[in-house]
Amino acid sequence: MATVPDTVRLAPDDNVVVARLDLAPGRRLSVEAVTVTGRVPVGHKVATRAIAEGAPVVKYGQIIGFAALPIAPGDHVHVHNCRVGDFARDYCFAEAVPVTRYVSEGRRRTFEGFRRANGKVGTRNFLGVVSSVNCSTSVVRSIADAVSKIDLAAGYEHIDGVVSFVHGTGCGMDDKGDAWEVMRRTLWGYACHPNLAGVVFVGLGCEVFQLARMKKEYGVREHELFRTLTIQESGGTRRAVEAGIAAIREMLPSANTARRTTIPASELTLALQCGGSDGYSGITANPALGAAADLLVANGGTAVLSETPEIYGAEHLLTRRAVSREVGEKLIARIRWWEDYTARNKMEMNNNPSPGNKEGGLTTILEKSLGAAAKGGTTALTGVFEYAEPITTKGFVFMDSPGYDPCSVTGQVASGANVVCFTTGRGSAFGHKPAPSIKLTTNSALFRNMEEDMDLDCGDVLDGVSIADKGAQIFEEVLAVASGKRTKSELLGYGDNEFVPWQIGATM
Repeated sequence: MATVPDTVRLAPDDNVVVARLDLAPGRRLSVEAVTVTGRVPVGHKVATRAIAEGAPVVKYGQIIGFAALPIAPGDHVHVHNCRVGDFARDYCFAEAVPVTRYVSEGRRRTFEGFRRANGKVGTRNFLGVVSSVNCSTSVVRSIADAVSKIDLAAGYEHIDGVVSFVHGTGCGMDDKGDAWEVMRRTLWGYACHPNLAGVVFVGLGCEVFQLARMKKEYGVREHELFRTLTIQESGGTRRAVEAGIAAIREMLPSANTARRTTIPASELTLALQCGGSDGYSGITANPALGAAADLLVANGGTAVLSETPEIYGAEHLLTRRAVSREVGEKLIARIRWWEDYTARNKMEMNNNPSPGNKEGGLTTILEKSLGAAAKGGTTALTGVFEYAEPITTKGFVFMDSPGYDPCSVTGQVASGANVVCFTTGRGSAFGHKPAPSIKLTTNSALFRNMEEDMDLDCGDVLDGVSIADKGAQIFEEVLAVASGKRTKSELLGYGDNEFVPWQIGATM
């Protein structure tokens, strides 16, 4: 049997390699002509040549940091001897735009989804109860819980459930500006999301985020599958709960008539996410998800990369792929906004990676970002959108968001994502109703340890499975889940508590 290499080299010019197993001091590496000087944990980096103090540390053929002190060949390279530093990046706007090879119309893939009256397509058939303000949270949850327990077992088998969407804001905020616009886009994105057959909005009545104002600004009138109420106008908590239950019950027969039909894959909008990343994220699961995103784009669909703080340091790889200078500059404008946002809040962009990321082998935000950006595949960047802004461009796009996973996915779903793919190297516990979330592991040990939570193992890429083949497997899983296959997170009941709208600015 052939000996499995004990390290992985990602680019010819790299001065570090990644350990495939725990490396003990004195071990002579099987491929690199280097002897390990100290313990290097699995997934961590080991230097293959001397790196002078202040010199770049290079992985993926890109700078991931700078030596904080002299590094010798065989040394463990991590937070103790590698730091972030400023360096010039050439954005080369739209100078290397890939040519997308689209699948011909007659050969494009399909799935079984729900075509709504407005033409949008859902992958699930939920009813939603949404709070406009934290004050209505208890009422919203009571309505959803009551209907789920009483009615859904009685002949409504075509409804996936009644889900509550609650949050901690909606008041104590200005009625204009960034915070208001983000909240409005988020709530309206859920109100008209195609994975929800019907929605009941519940407010208190005196909050800043007024339901009447939202309906007026969007030109919406109430109808069979869209209702609003407030606790104060209803006459208190008990009566508001009763009114909400009655409204949802009236929606049940209509929502239950929905049936899956054959839909082109071009109607899929896939949210690309990673959480609990490790040293293998940028080697296995993330590039494999990128390959799946390329297949979706080739079939006319949309793939949405987000988490702006987690592409920081890799944005120059995306601007080259922008279809125009305008699109590339819009991405950099969001980067500059984040630099200012973190500075005025006395934070820094390199407060990432998290302790778990570091334990898994990630040292700097530059390294994490280079791996995270791989989820975006290789096709042209066709658009850049603000948080929860409706996505109106097909292909590979970017939506601005924090790196905090529930908050980022909330924005992607509000923007129109109807399926989520989530890569993890540490074992993130995550789901997100109403969009099904497919969990992809970066290493096989994690998959074996948490198989009940994880949908696909991408660790076999280290054993020779090609990125293209793994991407094709992920794409097939996306089509199956979009057609109704339950993900592991759905089977475990995740998704009711991950609605986290981004809160920007001061609490008033």
